[in-house]
Amino acid sequence: MSLINDEPAHVLLAQDPELPDAGRLPEYAKLLVAGAAEHAVSIDEKLAEASENWSVERMPIVDHVILLLACYEMLYEESVPVSVVINEAVELAKSFGGEDDSARFVNGLLGRIARTYCADRIVEKDTPTESVEA
Repeated sequence: MSLINDEPAHVLLAQDPELPDAGRLPEYAKLLVAGAAEHAVSIDEKLAEASENWSVERMPIVDHVILLLACYEMLYEESVPVSVVINEAVELAKSFGGEDDSARFVNGLLGRIARTYCADRIVEKDTPTESVEA
């Protein structure tokens, strides 16, 4: 079972906590958390398929959550350009990722998923060219 589908995601959405120095969680963030939780099983299947040498269970927790949120946004929220989703996820991985190569891993895996499932929404320059050892 995916981490984001567990109790913490539902508790976060139900409690609507006030974040220090940031206020309430923005509505779009709640939409991403709820959507990622709802589609976590199918997103994890896509992550497992795209990640050739890593099982989803072996992914660092923070990287996995970044990937779940980004995949949900890429696959189900079509108003956001694929390249923007990938860039934002890479920036999150640089800041909070669980490993030194988290940003590279996230970039490569999301690039694979984008090329497979969002090809009609990307232009060649949007697709990351950096390889991943996933």
